[in-house]
Amino acid sequence: MAPWSSWFQSASQQQKEQQRDSSPSSPPPMTSPPSSPNQTPALPSTEPLTPKIKKRDYREMPSPTELREIGAKSLQTGMVTGGFGLLVGAGSGIMRSAPPALFAVFAGLQWFTLGSTYIASRGLLHHAWGGEENLSSLELVAAGGIAGGVSGMVGGMIRGPRNVLPGIFVFGTLGAGSSYVSQLLRGTGSAREKSWLDSKWSPMQRLSDKDYLDKVEDKILRLDADIAIIDDNIASLKKTLHSPAPSPNSTK
Repeated sequence: MAPWSSWFQSASQQQKEQQRDSSPSSPPPMTSPPSSPNQTPALPSTEPLTPKIKKRDYREMPSPTELREIGAKSLQTGMVTGGFGLLVGAGSGIMRSAPPALFAVFAGLQWFTLGSTYIASRGLLHHAWGGEENLSSLELVAAGGIAGGVSGMVGGMIRGPRNVLPGIFVFGTLGAGSSYVSQLLRGTGSAREKSWLDSKWSPMQRLSDKDYLDKVEDKILRLDADIAIIDDNIASLKKTLHSPAPSPNSTK
C-alpha cells in the first residue's frame, strides 16, 4: 500500500503546482507618488454637464430719445384710430337712437387706447428683443400677438372685467395675423420690396444710387458739349465782327 499512497501524494502535489502556475498573477498594488505637504488634492468638478444654450441679446432700457420716438408714434396711431372710433361711435349712437356725442366720445377713447397701446407695446418689445431689423419673421409675428394681447387687455379693462380675457384673445389674434400678413406683403430676407414701380407697365422707374449717378453724369456731359458749341459760335461771331469790311473800290 505504500506505493499507492506515495503515488496519490505526488499527483496531488502536481495538481497544486499546476493550479498555482495557471492562476493569474495579481498586479502589483498601485502606489501613488508621495505628495508634497503644500500640494492640495484636486477635487472633482461639481458643475452639471448641461448644454450651454445661447441666450437672446436683450437690450437695456430704451434711452429717453427712443422713448420719445415710441411715444410719438403711438400717439399718432392713437389719434388716427381715435378718429375712426369717433365716427363709428357717432354712427352707432344714431342707429340706436342714443346720444351720438356720448357714444362717439366713448368709442373714440377706446379706439385711441387700443391703437396707442398696441404700437407702444410692439415698439418696446422690438427694442427689448434686439431691434426690429434683427428679428426673424416668427419673432415679429410673436411681438405683434403679444402687443395685441396687451392692448386687448387694456381695452377690456375699460369695458369691464368680464371683457379682459376675450379682449386678450381677439386682439392678440388680430395683432399676430396683421403682423403675419405684413410679413407676407413685404417679403422676407434681403430681397427688394416689390411695388407698382417695379411693374413693366409703370410710367416711372425705380432708380438705384448707381443709376442716378450715371444719369447725372450723362446730363453733365451733355451740358459740357452744349457749352463748347456755344463757345465756338461766340468765337466765330467775334471773328466776323472784328474782320475789316471790304472797300467799294476793291470790287471794281
